[in-house]
Amino acid sequence: MSQNEEPMPNLDQCGTLGLKITVPDQSLLLRANQIGKNWTAHHFLEPLFLIHYQLLPSLLVLIGFGLVKQSRRSFGGHGGATNCLDSDAIVASDPPCPKIHHEKKMGSYSVEEFVGDGTLKGLIPKLVEEGWDDVPTLKMMNFQDMDHMKFTQHQKDALELRSYLHDRSLMEYADRLEVSRMSLAELLTLSTSTLATQFDMKRGHVARFIDRTITCHVPIPPSHSFPARERTLSSISRSTQDNEASRDLRRKQSAISSAKQSSKQEESTDKSRSDVIRKEGYVFKGIVASEPADPRLCGCVQPPPVVDSVAPYSTIENISVQKLTPEYKVGMHRLVEAKAPPMRASELWRDQPVVLLCIRRPGCIMCRAEAHQLYARKPVFDALGFQLIAVLHEQIEQEVRDFWPRYWGGVVVLDQGKDFFKALGGGDLLKDKFLTGFVFNPRAIANYKRAKSTGLDQNFRGEGEIKGGLFIVGRGKTGIAYQFIERNFGDWAPIGEVIDICSQFQNEWSAQEESV
Repeated sequence: MSQNEEPMPNLDQCGTLGLKITVPDQSLLLRANQIGKNWTAHHFLEPLFLIHYQLLPSLLVLIGFGLVKQSRRSFGGHGGATNCLDSDAIVASDPPCPKIHHEKKMGSYSVEEFVGDGTLKGLIPKLVEEGWDDVPTLKMMNFQDMDHMKFTQHQKDALELRSYLHDRSLMEYADRLEVSRMSLAELLTLSTSTLATQFDMKRGHVARFIDRTITCHVPIPPSHSFPARERTLSSISRSTQDNEASRDLRRKQSAISSAKQSSKQEESTDKSRSDVIRKEGYVFKGIVASEPADPRLCGCVQPPPVVDSVAPYSTIENISVQKLTPEYKVGMHRLVEAKAPPMRASELWRDQPVVLLCIRRPGCIMCRAEAHQLYARKPVFDALGFQLIAVLHEQIEQEVRDFWPRYWGGVVVLDQGKDFFKALGGGDLLKDKFLTGFVFNPRAIANYKRAKSTGLDQNFRGEGEIKGGLFIVGRGKTGIAYQFIERNFGDWAPIGEVIDICSQFQNEWSAQEESV
């Protein structure tokens, strides 16, 4: 034993403090102590000594002795070696997991990985030309869009199948399922044993494949349309008008007249709606949201407090940020080749409102799952006029490469000073420890299981104790409309709430422009 190490306490004395602990095997304790060299027993047991009844089984004693060291890698590390130990299945006596040298495609937002080597690969140039140049937009194609693009039935089936697999992070099976030339409906009628044997699908993946309740689809607001769909509708409209002209000139004139009248009625309806908003004195105010904090360790551990007011606009407008990646498009380089110079954060929303996702750690499965499900709604935010930007507080180049565009296809910026994260905490960084904030937090455990069910990959590189969140910022100097705080590890801003706020904000902004 080195001079700096403290000796293990005499466990027989624990009973004198009112806590009885049963230790099944002394060798397990010795092994656990070797794993957690930086921690001793009293660091973990001290808060428990104050409780005068048996609170935790001896399994938690092993966790406290040996595996708190893993918390520094998964939540508070500083670029250490990758460790694939799952946070919800920590066992002191297990050997270390082998390093993962290759990440699966899962639910990647790379168009090249989405279309794979199947029948859609040859359509990429045409898709890009028509504006279907990112995965979320491509997944929004309906049969009318496909007919306009002259898809064959096999190509329609392939897109439907790949969209279904992408929602379930099962893209590793896309090529082999497409080769079968079976439609999605036909594949879903196969037995589980057939899926496992014929397509070499793992048991857990089979269960995810036949689960039809999983979906990332969010309908576009009826009053909005994203650019690619507008091109299709415009082309169809022009084609229809040409056909009508060749058949009957008067019918074409009647159709155009009817369309103009309908357009005037819609404009009148929109104007009257905005007038009602102004007459009612509606003023959009910033909203702060966070999930509730459940009691931890029977109330012995208090969660960190969160602010209840929106950060002042002055705290974010002059933040220095650096662009790490552009918005993903087909064939784009994975990272910005030339190092981008620092810029003021206000440049990000100078011309267009923005949703800023402040990510705690890009290798965390909970952060990846949140980013993945938010970016899946990109067509919705496009229709509402909002851009999506992810904010990181540290730059580990390999982590950025793994994160973009696999889990996030929007712009990624670096906030080296962590000023956005400080704004979320009311001026101070909102931090939590792995043991108290995760192991003893039922809500954080539930968040982890929710993210784990998506099938996404993870690693434990980087700083992970700094809480993240989300901002919705208006164009120019409009200010912060919404601020969500990651109170518990893995809390997500409710996607429906975010879209609703963006819709309200966009409507009010449009009404103000009309009044001017």
